[in-house]
Amino acid sequence: MKNLLTRRTIRKYADKEVDQQLLNRLMQEAARTQTMGNLQLYSVVVTRSDEMKRKLAPAHFGQPMVTEAPVVLTVCADFNRTSFWAKCRNAEPGYDNLLSFMNAATDALLYAQTLCNLMDEEGLGYCYLGTTVYQPHQIIDILHLPKLTMPVATLTVGWPAEEPPLSDRLPLESFVHQERYKDYMANDIDTYYNYKEELEENRHFVEVNHKETLAQVFTDIRYTRKDNEAMSKTLIETLVRQGFLPYTLKMGMLG
Repeated sequence: MKNLLTRRTIRKYADKEVDQQLLNRLMQEAARTQTMGNLQLYSVVVTRSDEMKRKLAPAHFGQPMVTEAPVVLTVCADFNRTSFWAKCRNAEPGYDNLLSFMNAATDALLYAQTLCNLMDEEGLGYCYLGTTVYQPHQIIDILHLPKLTMPVATLTVGWPAEEPPLSDRLPLESFVHQERYKDYMANDIDTYYNYKEELEENRHFVEVNHKETLAQVFTDIRYTRKDNEAMSKTLIETLVRQGFLPYTLKMGMLG
């Protein structure tokens, strides 16, 4: 059994199935997490077949966890179900807008985090894939997601076959502000980030990428302006396609 202080991202999994009854119990328990208006604005697509995992892999840039994990969970912001419920009950839904997407995405991410905590307690390993929102249109096509649903998180799940070191974290005072937000001075950045920058693995990270600082690795290689802008364009286009943004707004946002 693990807790948050020993939580690790697991990318390698044992050749052992994740029991469906166990997974169902954890997913049901996770549904007790907070949700806007008690509407549970999320859905989860469970992928176990090798064929479907191979189809999903390119949407996650071919990361091996997608095909090697026993289970892949795609957590979706979902206003489709609630809207259909409203129509079936003589009510007119008005959830084809950006605010509704934000509410559903918040619900979905809260649900995903609660599920992660529950899987930790059972000894399951998982990896949270941020790539879900990079090429969401691919995932939508593969999983046949209808309008007013949007993939926002993917978890690869299995029994751990590794115990990687704990990742470093910034100190509490770097991100908690009392009463009002206090902006940072250069000496604050030195205080909060020096430990991270001096870790051997991060110094090696800088060296192998031929950069001067760890920050440059992130801005110039890992999360570049060019990539962020391109994927932002794709995200807007997908939100239009899924009915959360009107086409006219897309044209204005994309110029």
